[in-house]
Amino acid sequence: MSHGQEYNGKRIGLTIAALGVVFGDIGTSPLYALREAMAEETGIAVTQSNVTGVVSLIIWSLVLVVAVKYVFLVLRADNDGEGGILALTSLLDTRFGVSWRRWLFLCGLFGAALLYGDGAITPAISVLSAVEGLEVATPFFEPYIIPIAVVILVALFSIQSRGTHAIGRVFGIVMMMWFAVLALLGASHILDTPSILLAFDPRHAIDFFADNGFAAFVSLGAVFLVVTGGEALYADIGHFGVGPIRFGWFSLVMPSLIVTYLGQGAFLVSSPTAIENPFYHMAPEWSLIPLVILATSATVIASQALITGAFSLTMQAIQFGFLPRMEIRHTSEEEAGQIYLPGVNWALMIACVGLVLAFQTSSNLAAAYGVAVTGTMVVTTLIFATVVVDRFGWKPWQAAAMAVPLLAIDTAFFAANLLKIPQGGWFPLVVAAGIYFVMMTWRKGRNLVNTLMRRADIALKEVFTTWDAEPVTRVPGTAIYMSAEPWVMPPALISNLAANHTLHESVILVAVMRDDVPRVPVVKQLEVTEMTHGFTQMIMHFGFTQQPNVIEALRSSDDPVYNPADTVFVLGRETIRSTPRRYALSKAQEHLFVFLHRNASDAARYFRLPSDRVIEIGRIVEI
Repeated sequence: MSHGQEYNGKRIGLTIAALGVVFGDIGTSPLYALREAMAEETGIAVTQSNVTGVVSLIIWSLVLVVAVKYVFLVLRADNDGEGGILALTSLLDTRFGVSWRRWLFLCGLFGAALLYGDGAITPAISVLSAVEGLEVATPFFEPYIIPIAVVILVALFSIQSRGTHAIGRVFGIVMMMWFAVLALLGASHILDTPSILLAFDPRHAIDFFADNGFAAFVSLGAVFLVVTGGEALYADIGHFGVGPIRFGWFSLVMPSLIVTYLGQGAFLVSSPTAIENPFYHMAPEWSLIPLVILATSATVIASQALITGAFSLTMQAIQFGFLPRMEIRHTSEEEAGQIYLPGVNWALMIACVGLVLAFQTSSNLAAAYGVAVTGTMVVTTLIFATVVVDRFGWKPWQAAAMAVPLLAIDTAFFAANLLKIPQGGWFPLVVAAGIYFVMMTWRKGRNLVNTLMRRADIALKEVFTTWDAEPVTRVPGTAIYMSAEPWVMPPALISNLAANHTLHESVILVAVMRDDVPRVPVVKQLEVTEMTHGFTQMIMHFGFTQQPNVIEALRSSDDPVYNPADTVFVLGRETIRSTPRRYALSKAQEHLFVFLHRNASDAARYFRLPSDRVIEIGRIVEI
């Protein structure tokens, strides 16, 4: 096999795999998007001109928002091959000033919180809209739609602890079948009503607004549903690379979506009463049950991608210092990125099941869907415009010429989705606001604790000078002290020395640092400095997508300093006490921080240390 054939084969393989992860959300939007854009609540009559106008809006939304903004432009702004709003935010420089960078960074953080808000809705609306096809097939299933959807969601979240590596191989094949079916269903009806092809002319979208006024603006909030998976294209480039995602989008996903929306539009022109569920009504009656099964599979895959994305986003937030340590389990020995966070998993499950029970139908859920994602898209455009000037050398006027039209589209979608707030759009905003409050509280609380603890910091050189005059009793073995700051005496070591008046023969001070890159190669993770008095300073560097593995980093050292048989790990454990004194935290933030700190995962498990070789030394910090 030639090198070119091998490269093409690998690219096709990655593209098929990307179909099962990247395009799940945007690929299942045809189940409900056009239906909601022309629902009775919008006041849009199902006429040929209106249908053509809405389909034209859908096509050009896919072109401008997904193809131009995300696939062509934003995918260029990878952080060492990694994507997502936190990765994009970490690319910000200080060229426009510290205050502007800080404002954008806070916006990026809130954008990440927004993804949790709408993220809880995605599995609920996707699975429920697929299962609703059963009542189109036969009224018998109508009373069982909600129970079936709940069972599927519970089963989906229950298997997360097993990881996705076993079933991940088939995801791409299933989604490839799904997009093929979308194209076939759409094409069969385009042939019946070829006039729907006029929707490619954007003037029909303009005429739609002119004819319907405010009702057309209201429908824009539902039209946005066709692009809700756009952020996923950027967030998942670290798994597959830019090339396979672009190839998959232009070769299969975008054509299939456009054809299926054209087909739904053509079907509505000839059968306006089918607006209650045009996707399933346009399928032959004999194919409904198989189509429901395929659609449910596609929505489960879309939900799976969102769940794993929430896991990755949470770990990044922990690494950036915006969330407390949580239990992280690695579900694959081959893929470091496949992780499972029990706390996040069960919280998402409760939210998704609660949404299904509360809203009852996918149409009701659609009324709550989109508010947060549009906010994230606005933030992405602002940060990307700054990054292209900082990092890519664009002139400010070039960045503005690119960003202003995109912001106009984003803000139009955002404004239209704000109308959904009374119907349920408040839910993702409340969730996002709550998570943002937690993030900022944890960040401020940790900074305060670190500041208070630094007051007792003693530089290593000062300690060594003292020991030259008054030597310390040493005992055999090696002690590894974990420290937040390099080149200072860890508080745990000071407390141990004060209590026991002895030290191990060999003392290794390990400081774990988080770099503003996704991954640090193993060979570059460790900086080792030999010092006097049997001390060694080790600085370990990890990226924001990596969970620190101290043992693996120790073993990578050229100097075999780590001997499991005679080494103990000494960790400091702070006990936070609330006091009447006021620092940087409000009373509510103070109580929340104490609660978060008390329930954070222990450091030994987070750093993946051997539990039988760990000693913890406590310290009380009053805030």
